[in-house]
Order: sequence, then C-alpha cells, then structure tokens
Amino acid sequence: MIKNYLKVAWRNILSNKFYSSINIIGLTTGLIVGILILLWVQDELSFDKFNKNADNLYRMSALMNTGDTKQIWRGVQGPIAPFALKEVPGIKNAARVVQNYYSTFKYSDKVLKGGKNGTWYADPPLFKMFDIVMLKGDGNKPFANDNSVIITQSMAEKFFGSDDPMGKVINCDNKDNYVVNGVVKDMPGNSSLQFDMLFSIEVRKKQYSKTDYWPSMDADWGNYYATTYLQLQPGTSAEVVGDKLTQIHIKHQEGTTLKDGHYLVQPLTKVHLYAADGADAGIQTVRVFLIVAVLILVIACINYINLSTARAMLRSKEVSVRKIIGAARLQLFMQFIVETALFFTIALAIAFIAIKVLMPSYNNLAGKQIQFSMFDAGVWEVIAITVIATLAAASIYPALLLSSFKPINALKGKLSMGIGNAAFRKALVVCQFVFSVGLIISTLIINKQLSYIHEHDLGYDRTHVFSFNMRDMHKNYNGVRSELLNSPGIHGITGANDYILNMGNTTGDTQWDGKDKDRQFLIHPLNVDGRFFSFFKLKMAAGESFRGEGADSAHYILNETAIREAGIKDPIGKHFSLHDKQGTIIGVVKDFHFASFKERIEPMIFAYREAPYLMFVKTTGAEAGKALASVKAEWKKYNPDFPFEYDFMDDIFDSMYKSDQRSASLFSIFTTVAILISCLGLFGLATYTAQVKAKEIGIRKVLGASVTNITAMLSKDFLLLVIISIVVAVPLAWYAMTKYLQDFVYKVEMQWWMFALSGLAAVLIAFVTISFQSIKAAIANPVKSLRSE
Repeated sequence: MIKNYLKVAWRNILSNKFYSSINIIGLTTGLIVGILILLWVQDELSFDKFNKNADNLYRMSALMNTGDTKQIWRGVQGPIAPFALKEVPGIKNAARVVQNYYSTFKYSDKVLKGGKNGTWYADPPLFKMFDIVMLKGDGNKPFANDNSVIITQSMAEKFFGSDDPMGKVINCDNKDNYVVNGVVKDMPGNSSLQFDMLFSIEVRKKQYSKTDYWPSMDADWGNYYATTYLQLQPGTSAEVVGDKLTQIHIKHQEGTTLKDGHYLVQPLTKVHLYAADGADAGIQTVRVFLIVAVLILVIACINYINLSTARAMLRSKEVSVRKIIGAARLQLFMQFIVETALFFTIALAIAFIAIKVLMPSYNNLAGKQIQFSMFDAGVWEVIAITVIATLAAASIYPALLLSSFKPINALKGKLSMGIGNAAFRKALVVCQFVFSVGLIISTLIINKQLSYIHEHDLGYDRTHVFSFNMRDMHKNYNGVRSELLNSPGIHGITGANDYILNMGNTTGDTQWDGKDKDRQFLIHPLNVDGRFFSFFKLKMAAGESFRGEGADSAHYILNETAIREAGIKDPIGKHFSLHDKQGTIIGVVKDFHFASFKERIEPMIFAYREAPYLMFVKTTGAEAGKALASVKAEWKKYNPDFPFEYDFMDDIFDSMYKSDQRSASLFSIFTTVAILISCLGLFGLATYTAQVKAKEIGIRKVLGASVTNITAMLSKDFLLLVIISIVVAVPLAWYAMTKYLQDFVYKVEMQWWMFALSGLAAVLIAFVTISFQSIKAAIANPVKSLRSE
C-alpha cells in the first residue's frame, strides 16, 4: 500500500512541475534557514552545560552601589575563594582565575604571540570543577611547581609542531621561564571559560609584598580582579552563600557596609545569556531568533498549505473517482500525508546538502563553531523537532480537506467546506505578510540603531588614530614623541595609561569637601599627558585642561557627570582627593562616550602623568602606512625582542558592537529569506488564480476590458490582504522594537516614516510579484482560453 501511495505521489509531483517546484523551493529554503537558526539557538543555550558539574557551578560578581545607580563587577577580591572554603558551609570547591599580561613567548629561536583567549593564573581546583580534558599531564596536580605552565593543544602545535611539548621551556616576555607540565584539549566554543595558557596562582601571590598596602593576595580586600568560581554542594542556596560572603567582606574590610554593595552568586549555565543580577545579556536575542526561525518555517508551511488547498478544486474529480471505486477516507488521508512527506523528504535532502555547504560561511558570519554532523545527536534533535512540527502543520489540514469531498458534489462542481470563498487561505496570506512586514520594520530599525551608534558624535575624534603599549619606549617618551612628530604621516601624538574606549578601571577611593562620610562614589580614573585633550578634541565645559607642566601633577579634571553626581558646586579651584592624593580641580570636560551606548556615561577623572604607557598616534587614511612604518622603526630601537602590535581605535570601537552587528546581519538575511518565501507563495497563488479565472478573463477581454482592468481585477484582492497585514504588523513590530531598544541607553527614536516605508516596501514587493502573472493573463489571447473551456 505504501508503495502505491509513493508511486501516486511521485506521479502527481511530476505532472504538476510548476506547483511542485514552488512547494519544494519554498520548503527547502524554509528548512535551510530554519535549521540554521535553530542550530544557532541550540548553541547559545548549550553554553557551559557540557560540564558534568554544571548544575552546581557558580560564578561570583559584586553588585556595587554608587548612590542613585549600581554597577556590576565581574571580578571579586582575592580572599573570597579561600574564605568561602574555610567559613561558608556547603561549598565543595573554589577556584580563582586572574589575567596574566605576558604577551610574547619564546621557544628556541621562535618568538610567538599568545592566542586570542589569553593567559591566566589559576587555582588547581579549577581542573576538578570544570571538564578540562588533560591530553598530557596530571589534572589532580596540574602545576608541579611555580614554574609550571599548562597549555592548550592549539598552543602546543603552534609552539612545538609535532614535537612532544612536555618538559619544554617557554620564555615569557624575555624574562621568566616556565616548563610545560601539561597539555589540555582546547575548550569548546560553547564554554565561558576560555584560555590559551594557565599559570599557577602561586606566581600571582608572590607579586605581593608585605610592605604594600595590601600585604598578600588573600588579604587584598580592595581590588576586584579575580574571576571566582564556586562549586556548591547540591541543595545549597546560592543566595545564602552570597549573603554570608558579603558579611565576611564587611567583617574584614574596615568601613565597608551593606549599603556599599553585596555579592551575587550566579549559576554558571546562565553566565552567557544573563547578567549577574538576572538582567538580559543575550537571552532576548536568542528568543528573537527562535521566534524568527519558527516564523520562517510557518511561512514555508503556509505556502504549502495554501497551494495544496487552492489546488484542491482541480483535484476534486480525482478524489471523487477514487472514492467511487472504493477508497476509504483514511486511505485518501494517508495518500495525501505520504504526498506531503515525499515533498518534505526531497526538500530535506536538498536542505542537508545546502547546510553542509553553507556551514563554514554561516559560522564565519555568526562567529560560531557549529558542527553540522549527521552523527551528532544534537543536530538530529534540531532536525527532528523542525521536520516533525512543520510536517504536521503542513500535511494534516490539506489531507483532511482533500479526503473529505463528497464525490457527487465534487463531480458536479459543488464543493463546500469553505473552498469556494478561500477565507482560510486569505487568513494564511495575511499571517505570512504580517510576519514579513514585521521583519522588514525590525530590520530597518535595528540597522538605523547601528547607524546611529556609528554616526553619533562620541564627543571626541577617534578617526585614523592607532594606539600601542610602548613598553620600554615610555622611559624616553618625550624624546620618542619629538622624533616621531617629524616623521611622515604622523599628525599628532599623545599618551595615557588606558584606552579611552571601554576603560576597565574604577575606584571608590575619592574624597572632596562636603562628601558624606558614608557615601561610596565610584569613578573611572585615567592618567594622561598634557596634550590628551587637544589631541582628541575634547571640549571643556569649564576651567582649563592640563598645560603639560610639573604643576599639573596636583591638578584634576572631571567630566560633567562626575561633578553633577558628586554634587560639587562651582568646582574650579575646589579640592579633590584620588587614591589619597590631594589635588585641585582645574577643569570640567564635557561628557563624552567612553563605553558602549548600552551604558550611561559614568563619572570620570583625569590625572596628569608625564610619561604614560600607551601611545596614541594620529595619521590619515592615505598616510597610515608611512606612520606605522615610522613608529615600527622607532619601536625596534627600544623593544628589539618584541613584535610591534597596534590597534586602530575605529577597530576597537567596532569590536564593542560586533555581536550586535552580527545579529543585525543575520536578521537582515533572515528577513530577506522570509520575504522571498512569502512572495514565492503569493506568486503561486496568483498563478493559480489566473488559471481558474481564465474563462472570466477571456469573456471580459472580449467585452472590452483593458490590460489595466484585468491586472487590477487580479491584483486588488491580494494587495488588500497585504494592506491588512501592514495594519496588524505595525503595532506588533512597534512593541518588539521598543523592547529591543530598551537595551540601549542612547538610541534612535522610532519615527512614523519607518513604519510607512516598510509598509510601502511590502506593497511594492507584493505588487511586483502578483503583476507578473496578472499581466501575463491579461495579455493572453482570449480565444485560446475560451476554446479550452
């Protein structure tokens, strides 16, 4: 019986090549894009869940109160891990990971840079808590001594090729030697914990001196720099652990109160998509993409349902004859189910091939490492959900409809069940275009927001500026600067101790006249030379900038937000203390954006430093090569053993929004695909309508109807459906985009013309799609259509 079903289904596909092609193309495109999006969603939701202890692993953060606002710091103090193990019940393991700033590595005569995942100090329990796969070495004792280093498989191949790396000596930054004591498999792409090399935390501990303000790492309650992971016993409350650790902090750091902030203990499995306080940090994008995947699959299914049910009229006689010769309704139902399954099988086979071919480009666009393997259970999970859901949605209704004809009525051409008025198909077309118009509006607003970010005045000039860490050059900063300013292509030089974009330093060690003794005031400090303000064209709101003289070491410049939030009236000439160093406020700089547009402008303070560590060089687009060559030649005089590395500020700025740009690019592609599938279905329906109305068109033409009249007659119903879709889609898109823009503190305003333009685009696309078949039908010879009828 199945063989017969398949044979009949195959013959039906071959006998209606035009409609079969539309169905297969629509389903294939929908399955390709739907599966690709769902694989992306699956990858996002799978972060860190591969760890066997994932359910009991947590990452600590600090929620700092700054008066009216709050800040979340991803690092906590060094003593938190040992005190957690010693004094808080329910904690099985604790491990710290602290960034290590080695940048150049030498083995034999080979000098190499580190990888993109960085080098870190780590506590040994990290190897027990996480699923770190040791390829060589002992995970129970990863560091034999303080000179041991663990490297990833990629780094081992990079340093040593096919040689055994164990026992080999790596020289770091031309000063420290470490022996390779283990090789681990690269951490998977869906791991929050990433590294290239791990050094013992004991090395970091020895960088403290008993004469320092903080005498040891385990007594340093003032610096929040250690990423700290906890493994809790099952059933232990993370919130209670956070509260107890907050009390331990208050007990050990004098002057700290609960009002200053508290610790957040976040499940590891939520770190990738949620902020430590539970706010969105990517989950909204995952939800949006999941909805888009479902919408595209639904649009593809609607195409199939619409064409199948529309053509039911043409197949009514076939069904009636089958019933008259004894076919039961169940058999007819199964016949149409098999026919739909055959369409899906063909579409799925083509989709598999296309996904395999497209996957490298898709990974590059999405910044992922998704593997499309037919032996991967996760891939089949996505495929099974996609195919079963879409097959059920696309097959059951047409099968029920086609198998329900009454033979006598069908043979007489009197069909019921709504086929005649086609209200159901119209509703589906409206649904298709609601989705498509909504996606057009969303794409327009998302791209408008990204354009706003790139075109909005940041408050300073970053164009054609590159920066680099000077290393030993900074000891002769002024001499190097003077020499470089005489080099071709260099139009300005300044220096600072941090990047003006995305600064990481924050301190609460401030004081000024009238400050409440219980108040915590967090501010971003930046040490700069005397030319920094003129170099970046920063504007002063009051007072003056640094003069580049020794007296500037006792001067401070604050931004408008710092003055406003500190509540300092008439600030010029007032005393201000930073890190216990007394000084005078000589200027107030206008607010400028030194962080992402998703963050509000925060308080900032500038201090003077004659020879900073970072150099910023201004050049032009045409002369950038000459400027880089000059700086590189100077670099080699002072740092002969280190490669010259630099970053253009435009690239740093773009990297802050890389995730948003990737999402926008994917969204634009998905929207285009959704529109194409919708138009494909509309094209099929327009063709069908012209086919069933051939006789009517012939009579109208004989009676004098023009091509315009015929085209308008065939197009108006479809265009009315598109207009209804626009009316429904606009409020839905407005709501969705309002939620999207909430992630940005500085954002574009939604304007009426964005919705009008999107609607007009949908109408034009639909009209072009319909008009092809409408005009073709209108210019056909009426004699042929009337004779065939």
